[in-house]
Amino acid sequence: MPEELLPDGALEVVVVPRTHDLGDNFEVRRALPSKQRRMVGPFVFLDQMGPHVFSPGRGLDVRPHPHIGLATVTYLFDGEILHRDSLGSVQSIQPGDVNWMTAGRGIVHSERTAEHDRQLESSLFGLQCWVALPQAHEETEPAFLHTGKRDLPIEEDKGVSARIIAGSFFGRRSPVPILSNLFQVDVLLQPGSQLEIPPEYREQAIYVVQGTLDLGKDGVFESGQLLVLKPGRHVTLTAAGPTPARFMLLGGEPMDGPRFLTWNFVSSSAERIEQAKDDWRDQRFPKVPNETEFIPLPDLPGKPVRYP
Repeated sequence: MPEELLPDGALEVVVVPRTHDLGDNFEVRRALPSKQRRMVGPFVFLDQMGPHVFSPGRGLDVRPHPHIGLATVTYLFDGEILHRDSLGSVQSIQPGDVNWMTAGRGIVHSERTAEHDRQLESSLFGLQCWVALPQAHEETEPAFLHTGKRDLPIEEDKGVSARIIAGSFFGRRSPVPILSNLFQVDVLLQPGSQLEIPPEYREQAIYVVQGTLDLGKDGVFESGQLLVLKPGRHVTLTAAGPTPARFMLLGGEPMDGPRFLTWNFVSSSAERIEQAKDDWRDQRFPKVPNETEFIPLPDLPGKPVRYP
């Protein structure tokens, strides 16, 4: 189904992400922001990484780069990423774990494939989201928290497994500290199984990671699509294909005002983003220990984009 507004049923809009090749046939699909939908609750950014298999000697190498005014949420389905940041954090991210990095007034981090994983073929498949911080917390002290999958609650029923990554849903709450009313849930639905999604928040969306989801009269959707639900609507999902369907539920309450977004920076103030650009250009952000590379500030024509 093409990207379009849907007049009937439970769906407000369907977003088919743009695909970018980062080299070595490693593809990233960007579902948020898009021209169809800029934000879902406080989520301003959603990238799917892979699935991809790196050849021996190759791997992910995202050099140190800055953020302000947001929290990054990294969640893997396959593979491993080594996270380093300017607070001195060094953390291996593995499938089912949650890496929650609060940028606040400013943080710098890198994301790489560890050296030991480069000796042979290595796989990578996951999602990274950005959550805009409430205005009262945009300039908070930067922080990093890693939560292992064993510490995350799982709601299970016949043919259904739902891991609560952040916030609360299905009556369960994640221990990950959050600063706004949001939720994120990793759901695995066995073939033929059904799951009803209640309208617990004003803005909710489904990102289809793997398999096929049948939403009844709203249609059948393959992987790599973001399905934004209308407020207040229940929707029943069925895993329609011969293999399990995996999807991410996410959203929350609307933000406390518009946000500006440029490159890796999010803020309620366009002037604050201009300051962050100058600070990175002049290397006034803190450094990542034991890292000497960095991503230069790209050529950013025009003013920061205002969302929504």
